[in-house]
Amino acid sequence: MRKPELAAVIADKADLTKEKANVVLNAILDSITGALDKDTVTLVGFGTFEKRHRGARTGKNPQTGEPVKIKASNTVAFKPGKNLRDSVNTTAKPAKKVK
Repeated sequence: MRKPELAAVIADKADLTKEKANVVLNAILDSITGALDKDTVTLVGFGTFEKRHRGARTGKNPQTGEPVKIKASNTVAFKPGKNLRDSVNTTAKPAKKVK
């Protein structure tokens, strides 16, 4: 599901126009993004977003095999909440067996 599809679902469930739902969705995403600068964002039952620091490290160029220095950076991690994990696990299809 992409962002416009999610906005359409929000519009349908909240009895809003698609434009208003898009404004609401953008406000939520902007708020989460802004809050991650200072703290973690926890949506009880859904999950937790947190900023994590990745230290500088040495990688490898896959084409040449030469070492490459990778700069330190920040990234975002998401840890799903119990309700989300349970929902995904109850609706998951069994994996196909490989012969």
